[in-house]
Amino acid sequence: MKTQEQLINNIIGQLNGINRMIEEKKDCFSVIVQMKAVKSALNSLTNKYIEENFVSCLDSCGSRKKSEMIKKLVLELTKNN
Repeated sequence: MKTQEQLINNIIGQLNGINRMIEEKKDCFSVIVQMKAVKSALNSLTNKYIEENFVSCLDSCGSRKKSEMIKKLVLELTKNN
C-alpha cells in the first residue's frame, strides 16, 4: 500500500503530464481521461488521510467540540465539489 507521500508524488506527476498534454495540444479525450485519473487519485489520498488521521483530528479538538467537529467533517466529506 502506498504512503500519503507516494500518492501525492504520483498526483503531482500526473498533473505535470496533463500540463504537457495540454501544451502539446493532445486530443481532448486523452486529457480528460488523465484528469479523471487525478480525481480518482485525490479521492484515494483523501480516504487514506481520513483513515490515518480522523481519530487524532477529533482528539485534538477537545471533548466539547467533538460532535461539532464530526458534523463539520461529515459535511465537508459529503459535499459534491
